[in-house]
Amino acid sequence: MGALNPIAFKLGPFLVHWYGIIIASGAVLGVLLAIKETKQQKISADDIYDLILWALPIGLIGARLYYVIFEWSYYSQHLNEIIAIWQGGIAIYGGLIAGGITLIIFCRRRGLSIWQVLDVVTPGIMLGQVIGRWGNFINQEAFGTVVSRGFLQQLHLPNFIVQQMYIGGAYHQPTFLYESVWNLIGLILLISLRHKKGLFKRGEIALSYAIWYSFGRFFVEGMRTDSLYLFGQVRVSQLLSLVIFVVMIIIFVYRRKQQKISNYLIS
Repeated sequence: MGALNPIAFKLGPFLVHWYGIIIASGAVLGVLLAIKETKQQKISADDIYDLILWALPIGLIGARLYYVIFEWSYYSQHLNEIIAIWQGGIAIYGGLIAGGITLIIFCRRRGLSIWQVLDVVTPGIMLGQVIGRWGNFINQEAFGTVVSRGFLQQLHLPNFIVQQMYIGGAYHQPTFLYESVWNLIGLILLISLRHKKGLFKRGEIALSYAIWYSFGRFFVEGMRTDSLYLFGQVRVSQLLSLVIFVVMIIIFVYRRKQQKISNYLIS
């Protein structure tokens, strides 16, 4: 059995890629998860829908621009491929940065609490990442260093994953899977604990996600062979993960010290 076909089906002259279907599915399910939380947080679902209408496309553009900027040596010679996101090549951090800026501007214009809205949408973002990494799997990207087939089998992976990790004449670490599973564990923990009385203050769901994701991404990125680089051997995502991890912990601790003990998310 060879690699999976990245084309799901054809619509006349158009090719519909599995990558796009998976990314879109993750986005839709993430939105539904966020909408479900609006009742608990007493936020209008319409506000979240309006936010998503802006944040999703802007986040996607940001994710692509981030990738293109750090791969400009290639795209400067292939300008026609800049918009070819169906081939892969979107950076999560770029999407989070662009989407985060959009969220801040939106909340200020609507008079909404930025931290509260972040807490509402964060689990949906995590779910989108869990699912979206499987788009990388289909495209055979975001993989790690060369390993043996025996190594992959020792992980008790299904054969279709093992076979899909055979890329360029060798088997590779399924780093897409490591990140997907890491996010899934974090998602389960946050969903299970977020309504536990007296546990989280407002904004700490979002901060916890940033700390959790950046910690895991730092190590996963170190195993990848397709990283974006800044200076020499400095991996962009590793450096950014380290900065985010440290900064978010500082913010978490600072807010705990500054806020009144009664200012809990669930009180």
